[in-house]
Amino acid sequence: MSVSSLAAVPQAVNLLDAGSLLATFGALGIAVVLFAETGLLVGFFLPGDSLLFTAGLLSVPGTHGAVHLSLPQVLIAAVVGALLGAQTGYWIGRRGGRTLLARSRAKRLHEGAARAEELLERYGHARAIVLARFVPVVRTVLNPLAGALNVPARLFTIWQIVGGLVWTVALVLAGYGLGSSVPNVDRYLLPIVAVVVIVSLIPLAAELMRSRGCRTAEGDHS
Repeated sequence: MSVSSLAAVPQAVNLLDAGSLLATFGALGIAVVLFAETGLLVGFFLPGDSLLFTAGLLSVPGTHGAVHLSLPQVLIAAVVGALLGAQTGYWIGRRGGRTLLARSRAKRLHEGAARAEELLERYGHARAIVLARFVPVVRTVLNPLAGALNVPARLFTIWQIVGGLVWTVALVLAGYGLGSSVPNVDRYLLPIVAVVVIVSLIPLAAELMRSRGCRTAEGDHS
């Protein structure tokens, strides 16, 4: 097989790599990934935060490289995917979210469900729905959990729209702003995305430490 024919063979898409997803599917991939991550329990492993930030970076005019995206298309795709996904997750939860969670063997999913319940109890429905958008795994589980717990549909819809808009637009524009202010920033895409992933995991780590601290305190008092 010649070199040219090898180059024509499409490479496998890495679902965990934001750059690979964007290079293969463009803005449409953003909508699909966010819909799956926020609406379907099987999407808990997808890279929502890094995908949004990377899409913003690659929307800057004059960006070098094989991938260049349109900022309006990215924003529309992100908002549509995130809002439709959350609403779908809520209605799935209404129709049997607890059963679906019980059948899953994914440890991270069950841990996310426990944290989602803690958020709902600690902050109330409105704040928890918004805050969950910024916590990986929790943003996947909270939507069907809200449905399973019979959170009022109107309340859920209003606050998931608020949270979805803030989450998607903020991360996309953060990436766009960085790309606009730093020349040739796309050359440093991998380390930047790594930093975004680490930062996105901070709320998750903080919640884990808080939960363990509470359990330890309860054990000391018992």
